[in-house]
Amino acid sequence: MESPIVTRFAPSPTGRLHLGHALAAWEARSLADRFSGRCVLRMEDIDQTRCRPGFVEGILEDLDWLGIRFDGPMMVQSSRFSAYENALQVLKDRGVLYPCFCTRREIAEEVAAMGGAPQGGQVDIYPGTCRRFDKGRRKELLKSGRPFSWRLDCRAAARITGPLLWRDMRFGDRICRPEELGDVILGRKDCPASYHIAVVVDDAAQGVTHVSRGEDLLPVTGIHRTLQALLGLPVPQWYHHRLVKDAAGKRLAKRDRSLSLQEMRAAGMKPEDVFRLMRES
Repeated sequence: MESPIVTRFAPSPTGRLHLGHALAAWEARSLADRFSGRCVLRMEDIDQTRCRPGFVEGILEDLDWLGIRFDGPMMVQSSRFSAYENALQVLKDRGVLYPCFCTRREIAEEVAAMGGAPQGGQVDIYPGTCRRFDKGRRKELLKSGRPFSWRLDCRAAARITGPLLWRDMRFGDRICRPEELGDVILGRKDCPASYHIAVVVDDAAQGVTHVSRGEDLLPVTGIHRTLQALLGLPVPQWYHHRLVKDAAGKRLAKRDRSLSLQEMRAAGMKPEDVFRLMRES
């Protein structure tokens, strides 16, 4: 007999929930219910400069008002930094992390000098400046006290993992080639772990079997699949659901204050009104 599936809803407490969050929570809960599974809750508050305890309380209030329930205790990322540090150490030991000392301006200048972004033309992909440093140069820069971040050496990762398969319930089977991902940041001084590290470590810790989230995160799934392979973590299935959009087809986000659930409730709307708007958007 197969084990019940586990989905999750993982908001960041940087503000109140909006219509898009309501859809994401509903999709995660509905997917679990469809297969008689469980849906767990996680607060993704690793960015301590933007997250606030008051927003956590507001999110829980909004979810309770919507009538969306979760199974088991809530996980809070800010209590799990040691788990992320352990994961980063595993990656260092495997030789797939390197310190990057570049500022955003320096990266932009190098990309411009190269005539555009490398590795497929994506403008947000790092050109690999610090990856080319030898051990002596890295040691010298570390000793100087210059700020740095930890980047994934995607080429080294590819030599270990090779091409990787991942499955999406909506978009089908996909192949990830780590060498094409770009050397993403996985940790920095002001935030010990990036979203990418935290999400794969926490999904494994919560036993998530089906990752339900918006289709805007489809492009980063290859990064997560690669990290799971490097860290020896279970590989879930993904379900990238549609986004809430306005009449012009533009994605509605947290910055659209008129769509906060708190304001909808204050205006006299009921949960069923929110679900109707979700269906119509």
